[in-house]
Amino acid sequence: MKKVLITGANSYIGTSFENWVKGKCTDIVTETLNMRDDAWRQKDFGGYDAVFHVAGIAHADVGKASEEEKKQYYRVNTELTAECAAKAKKDGVSRFIFMSSIIVYGESAGIGKQKIITADTIPSPANFYGDSKLKAEEKLISLQDEGFRVVILRPPMIYGKGSKGNYPLLAKMAAKLPFFPRENNQRSMLYIGNLCKFVELMIRNEEQGIFYPQNREYVRTADMVAAIAKEHGRKIHLTGLFHPAILLLGKLGGKPGELADKAFGSLVYEKKISEYKEEYRVYGFEESIHLTEN
Repeated sequence: MKKVLITGANSYIGTSFENWVKGKCTDIVTETLNMRDDAWRQKDFGGYDAVFHVAGIAHADVGKASEEEKKQYYRVNTELTAECAAKAKKDGVSRFIFMSSIIVYGESAGIGKQKIITADTIPSPANFYGDSKLKAEEKLISLQDEGFRVVILRPPMIYGKGSKGNYPLLAKMAAKLPFFPRENNQRSMLYIGNLCKFVELMIRNEEQGIFYPQNREYVRTADMVAAIAKEHGRKIHLTGLFHPAILLLGKLGGKPGELADKAFGSLVYEKKISEYKEEYRVYGFEESIHLTEN
């Protein structure tokens, strides 16, 4: 029996994994620890086979964040992670799994451009959010030794029922808009069920290293919106009429340009770096949208 401590209460990923284990794993048990105050420091981590660290701050509005808000990202995403890992190591936990992000590689490519991340791509955060994650990775790697192994996950956009971030915005558009831009971008994405299966395998196989889990398919933003609409009996007409305006927004920069690039720019992992010795992508794209919307 593997015992896993999930550090970070009420997080979407942590709660999803907890439910995954309850429903699908008879030889793994989880316990969740709240990290919002200092009480966690009194918890004995001894006896756990792994810590799955999901506590963190995401979805930053980088253009509006104050200096104090930026510092909070480093306090939580970097320093709290390092403190938690150091305690896990001291208490005899052998494995620490950290939720990093594709954001350590910076923003999407501009409209009409490609950005393909390979195993040789050097991280280059574009803002304090990405930098806080990358600095946490560096601190974790420095703690590694024969008795303490670190798994770093750098997933792309995660979606699923109840998810936060960009997916709910796309779902709102799918519910209201009669037309949607048909931009030929590509995005790596990761359904929450596929992520949970991947984390399960990391624990079972006692892994170590940096991993890049993603769905089997790249997704075009327009196709995701159309698939969401279809689940609700709606048909959205995809059109190229908006292309000149979107292209102009991207060139103008600023907040409008940032939003245009985020929605319609390309950002993918090379597919081969996301392969694993066991299949974790148990849900295809259409099934994942169905499960998310129903």
